[in-house]
Amino acid sequence: MQDEVFEAAYLVETPLDIAKVAEVMAGEQSCGTFARVAGETDELRARARARVIAIEPLDESPVPSLHSEWLRRKGIGGPYRRARVRIEFPVANVGINLATLASVVAGNLYDLGETTGLRLDELILPAAYRKGYLMPKQGIAGTRRLTGVAQGPLLGTIIKPNVGLSSEATADLVAQLCDAGLDFIKDDEISANPHHAPLSTRIPAVMDKVRRYRDKTGKAVMMSFNITDETDAMRRHADLVAKEEGTSVMVSINWCGFSAVETLRRHTDLALHAHRNGYGALARHPMLGISFQPYQALWRLAGVDHMHVYGLDSKFVQTNEEVIDSAAACLYPLAEGVDDAVMPAFSSGQWAGTVPQTYAATGSTDLLFMAGGGVLAHPDGPEAGVISIRQAWEATIAGEPLDRAATSRPELAAALAFFSGRT
Repeated sequence: MQDEVFEAAYLVETPLDIAKVAEVMAGEQSCGTFARVAGETDELRARARARVIAIEPLDESPVPSLHSEWLRRKGIGGPYRRARVRIEFPVANVGINLATLASVVAGNLYDLGETTGLRLDELILPAAYRKGYLMPKQGIAGTRRLTGVAQGPLLGTIIKPNVGLSSEATADLVAQLCDAGLDFIKDDEISANPHHAPLSTRIPAVMDKVRRYRDKTGKAVMMSFNITDETDAMRRHADLVAKEEGTSVMVSINWCGFSAVETLRRHTDLALHAHRNGYGALARHPMLGISFQPYQALWRLAGVDHMHVYGLDSKFVQTNEEVIDSAAACLYPLAEGVDDAVMPAFSSGQWAGTVPQTYAATGSTDLLFMAGGGVLAHPDGPEAGVISIRQAWEATIAGEPLDRAATSRPELAAALAFFSGRT
C-alpha cells in the first residue's frame, strides 16, 4: 500500500472544525466536491479518494491570516485555529505527470472558502513513484567531474553589472574571473537574451575565453548561461552551449514552468542550474504558499542539478534557519534508496566572512558558494576576492578562527577589514 500512495502535509488555518476542513481538502483534491455526485460509488471512493491520515493541532489566532469572502458571507468569525494536516493521495490518480502532481498537492486548496490560511509544507514520495520521474543528469558528482573539483566547495560568482555589458565585454570579464581562480560563473537571472548581448554572440565569445583558460591551465570553469525563454528557444540555446563545449545552463524555473524544464532536461545533458527567483511570492507569508521542501522536491522531479537556497545573513528576507533547512533538503534523497541529491547554491551577500557559519550549519562542502560583491568588490581585485574565500574555507575546515587565519593571509585580512559591517 505504501508504494501506491504519496503524502502531503499542510499548515491549515480555519475557524471551522479542522477535521471537517481536512476532509473537504481530501475530497476536493481527489474524487469529490462539495456534494456527492452521480457516479461517485463507494467502490470509486475507496479506490480514488484521498485520505486524511493525521491532524496535529497547533496554535490559534484572534484574527485571520487571510480574508475569506466565503466565511464573511456566512458570518463566521474567529478564533482561527491552526493545524498540520497530513493527507494521503493515490498514485493512480496522477501517474507520472509532474504538472498534475503539482496541481493535486498545490492547486484549488489555496482557494477553499473554509480556510484563512493554507501552506503546502511537505511532500513524501515512495521510491517506486519517485523513480518514474526525471533524475539529475549531473547532480553533485557530475558537477564535480565537469569542474575538476573533487572535494571542497565550488566557488562561484555572478556576472556584474547584471545587464548592460556587450557580448565582448562579458567575455572579457569572464576571462578575468577565470584567471581569478573561480570554479563556476553564471549570468544574472535578469540577463538572458538581451539585444546588447544576445546569446547567439555571447555564448561563443564567452566560451572562447573559457576554452583558452582550460587549454592554458587544464581547469574547466563551469559557465552557466541564462537561457530562460520559451521552450524551443531554450533547447536551441542549450544546443549552442553544448556545441561550444559548455557544461551548464541556468533557468528561472518559476517563470518557465515544469513542462519546459522537463523538456529541456530530456533534451540536454548540460547541468541545469535552477534559479528560484520569485520564490518569495510563493513562500514569504507563513500561512500561504509552499515551503521549500515540497518546492524543491517538485523541481527535482523535473531533473534539475543545482538549486538556489540563498545565503546566510543575506540581503533577502529568509532566516538563516530557513536557508540551512533548504540546503539540507537539497542534499537529502527524495525517497529511500534513491541517489538524487542536487547541489545547493548559496548566494546573496556571501563573502569570506559568511563561510564559518555556512560550514557550521551544513557540515558539508557539497555546495556551490557564490559571491558577487564578495569577489568583484574585494579591495585588491577579483583574484584576491576568490583567494580570500578559499582561505576562509581552508581555515574553517581546519577549525581555525578567521581572525587568527587572517594574520598570515593578506587577502583574507583585507576582506575582513573591507566587508565587515557592509553586508
